[in-house]
Amino acid sequence: MKKLTGITRVWRAVILSIIGFYMLLPIVAMADFSTRAGADGGRNFDSWAAIPSAPGLLESIAVSLQLALLAVIGILVLLVPTMIWVHLRLPLMRRPLEVLCLLPIAIPAIVIVVGIAPIYRWLSQFFGSSPLSLAFVYTILTFPFAYRAVNTSLRSVDVNTLAEAARTLGASWPRTIAGVIIPNIRAGILGACVISIALVLGEFTISSLLNYETMQVVINLLGKREGQISVAVSLAALIFAFVLLVAIPTSGKKQEVG
Repeated sequence: MKKLTGITRVWRAVILSIIGFYMLLPIVAMADFSTRAGADGGRNFDSWAAIPSAPGLLESIAVSLQLALLAVIGILVLLVPTMIWVHLRLPLMRRPLEVLCLLPIAIPAIVIVVGIAPIYRWLSQFFGSSPLSLAFVYTILTFPFAYRAVNTSLRSVDVNTLAEAARTLGASWPRTIAGVIIPNIRAGILGACVISIALVLGEFTISSLLNYETMQVVINLLGKREGQISVAVSLAALIFAFVLLVAIPTSGKKQEVG
């Protein structure tokens, strides 16, 4: 048994090393390319220092961050309360809700654009063509990933017993959901928020086809003129998403312990 355990550990270490190398190699290559000074092998951070002066880049980053914030708000306002209510009061609707939430991942982005383009043309006549209007479709795109994260937390907690206890003590349904259920599924909600932010910051196809200048669209245009700056911005976005992935769940666990 000990020999088998040792072999298992070795194989685990080998597999994790291969996966880690596969994941880190592109990041190292991006860092190498963005700091390369010339053919002589020198290094500098000129491309990183040029990020603030790149035309339209900071504005597009601000737009993408606002869209990410709006998508997170949409998840918290629409998806989370609906899932909690379905788990508590409408258990027969769990499967239809799951299918509905997972549907966007099964539909190609080009098909989504063809379907929503007439709607956006109509909306632009009354509300203007602000890129923030992408928040509607981005919120829908995050549903499959956010649903899985929240659903995992809901299944790991006996929400029915918690709700019955809160109701027995006189709590209203809004207070039961906000004060009892949500704190117990905080990890899933935080995970859904992180995934939503990463998805919105990395989305390119829909914003490009609808002619909105988000961060990825501007990076693509910038890459045709200044390749090093575009790679530097892409690497910075990856680092930002990784920091969120680590920091937000960690802060949530500290609050639970406190």
